Amino acid sequence: MAAVEIAAGAARKETRLYSAAAQKFLAFGGLIGLVIIFSLASPYFLTFDNIVGILLATTVSGILGLGATFVIITAGIDLSVGTVMTLSAVMMGVLISNWGLPIPVGIVGGMATGALAGLINGVTISKMKVPPFVATLGVMMAAKGLSLVISGSKPIYFTATPAVRGLTMDSLVGGLVPGLDVPNAVFFLFGAAILASLILGKTVLGRYAFAIGSNEEATRLSGVNVDVWKAAVYALCGIFSGLAGVIMGSRLNSAQPALGSGYELDAIAAVVIGGTSLSGGEGTILGTIIGAFVMSVLINGLRILSVPQEWQLVVTGAIVIVAVYADVLRRRRQ
Repeated sequence: MAAVEIAAGAARKETRLYSAAAQKFLAFGGLIGLVIIFSLASPYFLTFDNIVGILLATTVSGILGLGATFVIITAGIDLSVGTVMTLSAVMMGVLISNWGLPIPVGIVGGMATGALAGLINGVTISKMKVPPFVATLGVMMAAKGLSLVISGSKPIYFTATPAVRGLTMDSLVGGLVPGLDVPNAVFFLFGAAILASLILGKTVLGRYAFAIGSNEEATRLSGVNVDVWKAAVYALCGIFSGLAGVIMGSRLNSAQPALGSGYELDAIAAVVIGGTSLSGGEGTILGTIIGAFVMSVLINGLRILSVPQEWQLVVTGAIVIVAVYADVLRRRRQ
């Protein structure tokens, strides 16, 4: 009997792996298809400047998606990643511009702000048993309000920030890699993706995230402190939101307290398009990066073709619905 159960478990795991690989292949095929369509529709699409623009547009939503991947793998959701990103940028601005602290200290402070917000999400969900949708919605609204209160509803500029060994806020991300003419932000994205992939695939946190998403009660009965690890997952998501805030602040050379709303939808869409299941227990970092590029290429291509912004939203929403429905179909087959 035990041998039969082991064989059945192995078969289910093999089916999930095959399904995840198929979803990534489908997302990548969709990305290639979009590139071909838009390159044929406009000669400007494949120019170097436009490709760099796509890469830059993907950095923030991609990094937010990395954090959201961990949360969604646990069968949770985080609606606060966009406003937490903004709050992190504002706190970084306060530390650097208002208090005159060194840039590295401000960066650490911004990411710590994101980690704290994520931890509050995790504790509220795991200990207080508040549903993730409600808990993160509350933190989203609170972070938005705090950003406006702390900044006085005004942007905090880094223009007067003194350089530290040649490092300025605008050169942190906006600077170009010598010889490549590619902004540093692109390497922040891929570096964060590599780190997230290692955490998800090689650490205890990653293994427990999959276990919690697959069967939380069974994981709890096996002796795992689910509440602690779930809080850690949300805190990690907050750290990625803080990093996105640092990159956004550096790109704009300012902390804009009114930004943030809507980024959580782009991040979740990238995660879902990349094959991470909203039911939990399945997902990859590579899939999320592919999904983020699908979103960026789609929006960029529609803008080049002068499609009105309202129709861009309609098309994007339809693609998200199709991606979720594909996930539902895969779950039914499994």
